[in-house]
Amino acid sequence: MTLRTQTRPIHVGPVQVGGGAPVSVQTMANVPTTDVPAVLAQTRRAAELGCDIFRVAVPDQAAAEALRALVAQSPLPLVADIHFDYRLALASLEAGVAALRINPGNIGGPERVRAVVEAARPRRVPIRIGVNGGSLEKGLVAKYGSATPEALVESALGHVRLLEALDYREIAVSVKASDIPRTLAAYRLLADRVPYPLHLGLTEAGTALRGTVASCVALSRLLEDGIGDTLRISLTAPIEQEVRVGVELLRACGLRAPGAWVTSCPTCGRTQVDLQSAAERVSDALEAFYRAHPAAKRLHVAVMGCVVNGPGEAREADLALCGGRGVFALYRHGECLATLPPEEALAELLRLVAQEAG
Repeated sequence: MTLRTQTRPIHVGPVQVGGGAPVSVQTMANVPTTDVPAVLAQTRRAAELGCDIFRVAVPDQAAAEALRALVAQSPLPLVADIHFDYRLALASLEAGVAALRINPGNIGGPERVRAVVEAARPRRVPIRIGVNGGSLEKGLVAKYGSATPEALVESALGHVRLLEALDYREIAVSVKASDIPRTLAAYRLLADRVPYPLHLGLTEAGTALRGTVASCVALSRLLEDGIGDTLRISLTAPIEQEVRVGVELLRACGLRAPGAWVTSCPTCGRTQVDLQSAAERVSDALEAFYRAHPAAKRLHVAVMGCVVNGPGEAREADLALCGGRGVFALYRHGECLATLPPEEALAELLRLVAQEAG
């Protein structure tokens, strides 16, 4: 990988963003912020999967009032997403959020921007300037003819200047478009113009398959250029998918420590067990184990569907499950220990992981 661009560090709660810190993964609640139990369930699930920062929409006062309970109980630092009403930003800061996502230019005049900055200043709460191709100022669209990369960057720089004029530099910036060429061009232009951390994303990227592929193509190229300090994979899909893709993208780019090493087959007509569920459960359990025990030995675990390739993979893996007729054969270092029903096999495999990994 190219050396990381050294941006000015900010802190979103305990998470450092920029300044050479590891690239962090974000996602956003897709349930109403007022539904505190549902939002907390999503934050906990996201944390289990390796998410670092969690964003919630604050469209009204009721959502702002829910933030206090969320901040108190969330396992992840919370970012309040604000548009148009500066009073919601003030209420979010009072509730204790770790950061704001806001465009200073759309919350009113200079005095309103100043009010938000002065409320953020005592705790040095970061403000992310989030420019999207679909919501660009009309004047810039008229000037450039469309939401070009140059228009996106000019918008971002205008918002940056509003904060800098108030001597506030706890800033992150994003310039997202919904296609790869504009996103790449905009971030490359912006990276040469500001010293602040950049939040990467391909906005409105699409459904799980299309959005995953497009986001990984765009963001991997930026990361390889040394651009980007934090990211979100924006998908029309469950937030778990966003987090998983973000984590695996960083691993593939060599920017996050390896996680669970799980080999699993694509299944075929010979498969007589629920292999997909078993492989996902093993992967999730190993991810949780290694987050709790970062110094533990990384084991190679195979979860295979039948006897064609299963025993061979079992010989190569530290631990393995090989499917049969509604059962799994459990292997350790190539030796078959037992043949068990699926639930028992999974439980015993995880017990052996803890034993083997030390």
